[in-house]
Amino acid sequence: MRRASRPLIFLVLATTAACSRAVKVSTGVAVLAPAARVRELLGALADDSMEGRMTGARGSAKAAKYIAERMADAGLVPAGDSGFFQRVPMALMPRGNPPGPVPTLMASFAALDTIPIQRRLTGVNVAGIMRGSDPTLANEAILVDAHYDHVGIGAAVNGDSVYNGADDDASGTVAVMEIARALSRGARPRRTIIFLATTGEEVGLLGTRWYIDHPVFPLAQTVANLEIEMIGRPDSLAGGFGRGWLTGYERSTMGDALAGAGIPIGPDKRPDEQFFMRSDNTAFARLGIVAHTLSSYNMHTDYHTPSDDVSKVDPAHMASLIDAAAKAVRLLADGPRVEWKPGGKP
Repeated sequence: MRRASRPLIFLVLATTAACSRAVKVSTGVAVLAPAARVRELLGALADDSMEGRMTGARGSAKAAKYIAERMADAGLVPAGDSGFFQRVPMALMPRGNPPGPVPTLMASFAALDTIPIQRRLTGVNVAGIMRGSDPTLANEAILVDAHYDHVGIGAAVNGDSVYNGADDDASGTVAVMEIARALSRGARPRRTIIFLATTGEEVGLLGTRWYIDHPVFPLAQTVANLEIEMIGRPDSLAGGFGRGWLTGYERSTMGDALAGAGIPIGPDKRPDEQFFMRSDNTAFARLGIVAHTLSSYNMHTDYHTPSDDVSKVDPAHMASLIDAAAKAVRLLADGPRVEWKPGGKP
């Protein structure tokens, strides 16, 4: 998640060349998200070996490979231009005040070819598809996404310089992987579901911007987007353990649909933070897609620091909220199409 009106701190690496439970959804499919499994997946993505998953860096490439393997395990259809990888042309370009080299999206791979090779970056989105079963509704898609990048290695705090980003947003990325695994175990959804892990959110929505220009499924037929970000800890304002909130809840019928189904995802109780406009969902919302972010961010002070690590995450809470998110995705895929309310579309 990006800070509101505050600069991000980046360091591009020199190496850049509670227990298991079953919840029945309306279709009778068991959604399984064991806390131990959640902890394992999160521990892999937020491990020091991932070097903070800085966009275009070695750790980011390792994370992308891990996510692609989990998508394959779930039986998703690869949707990138290179298997599950959708290549994103990026380069280190001067930006900021004072200017420094930061990952920047190029207009095309041809444009990337004009950049000195030592400044080119290897970046990918990771994309997989679960085809819908309904002859008509399969032509509509639900996009479920999270950004897997973080801010890399930076200034040491208490001797730790790896900004692991366990909550931001390894937690959301784990949710995307686990929702795919859960839904693959039951009847295929009526609508098509796109599972997407994007790169470069922290440096300006780079992966999302590239995806919008090069979608793996027509955007005109993408009817809803559920972004998942920072679900690693309970939020008392959302109701605590196992509950989350939806940014821009009042803007569309999505929140009403979830509430009607008894899914424990309520309104954002911190509207002054304007979270609706601070993640990848806003780019899709501006295109007219009903797009919201699911979170349980409790304003913890580990945000964008080395202390955002796995030890601070509550895996049982995460597992419970992932169950809720899987039910939400199933509802979006099988139920009535959600719509913007009057004045809700940004």
